[in-house]
Amino acid sequence: MTGSPPGQIELAHGTLSLPAFLPDATLGVVRAVDSTDLETAGIEGLVMNVFHLMQQPGASTVHTLGGLHTLSGWRRPILTDSGGFQAYSLIRQQPKAGSLTDNGLVVWPEGSDRKFQLTPEKCIQLQLRFGADIVMCLDDCTHVDDPPAVQERSVHRTVAWARRCRTEFDRLLAQKKLQTHRPLLFAVVQGGGSATLRTRCAEALLEIGFDGYGYGGWPLDADGNLLQEMLALTRSLIPAPLPLHGLGIGHPLNVAAAAALGYQTFDSSLPTRDARRGRLYTLTATPSPHQTQESWFRYLYITDDKYIKDGRPVEEACDCLTCQRYSRGYLRHLFQANEASFQRLATLHNLRCMARLMRALRHG
Repeated sequence: MTGSPPGQIELAHGTLSLPAFLPDATLGVVRAVDSTDLETAGIEGLVMNVFHLMQQPGASTVHTLGGLHTLSGWRRPILTDSGGFQAYSLIRQQPKAGSLTDNGLVVWPEGSDRKFQLTPEKCIQLQLRFGADIVMCLDDCTHVDDPPAVQERSVHRTVAWARRCRTEFDRLLAQKKLQTHRPLLFAVVQGGGSATLRTRCAEALLEIGFDGYGYGGWPLDADGNLLQEMLALTRSLIPAPLPLHGLGIGHPLNVAAAAALGYQTFDSSLPTRDARRGRLYTLTATPSPHQTQESWFRYLYITDDKYIKDGRPVEEACDCLTCQRYSRGYLRHLFQANEASFQRLATLHNLRCMARLMRALRHG
């Protein structure tokens, strides 16, 4: 990142213009589309998940096939998530599926004949071996409603794990002797809804020193509203020149709001999942986080009967392949017929919408 112009991050596999939305390609693929589709939609980077990839197809397979870029045919930047959130979610839902200790995570996924262990050191080893451009430290994720004792233990572990990640990252990079475009290392700020714990975590991580940081933990409250107060606090704690990633923030309105607070990168599976379920995005005006939803963003539910004979594109102003060639009526037909092509065309549109949103926020 050293020497990167304002408004972008220079990485080994290209440049991320800021703000940037990185779709979740958890297992090395964004469902229903390929790498060429993603490039056509204007996507600059992806997020892949080391916790899932170490299980399928497996770390040795990823390495043998040339790392994540060669494996997936994706030539642009990749941020690898440590998998702390996914492991936490699994263990929270199924306590018998694993455990969290001060040494890391142990998970026994349903249907698997083996357990998987992820320590801070192994987390870094795998991400560097996979060829990630941005590496995330292992963190102990919590929900904002978890009790204070759980939040405090999370902060303690997250800082301790980040320190171990930093040590292992530096050790491995010293062996490789990289002079330019080394991977970047991001740490994750935990603390739930406690300003005191968020501050303590951020200050401890800043003392260790990282290339960037992430807002950790579930970013929404019980009613699905963005935790703007905690997001704003975390941004204020991290010096402005350092990039801040909003993990799990993907709703267009939330992305715009977080970008206004100073967050630069985002990832979520929401836009692509919405697309596959027939919930398509439309930008009705220049995006602004300070206006109501109806001012610039709306959903189009393609399953609605009113679109049966609608010959218009999803969005007149959209330049994606879907809007340039296909009508709402045709897309509804594909959805009702359960055709796989609907998932591709809908995903292409929603991702192009997110790319257009990023472009508008850069120039807004």
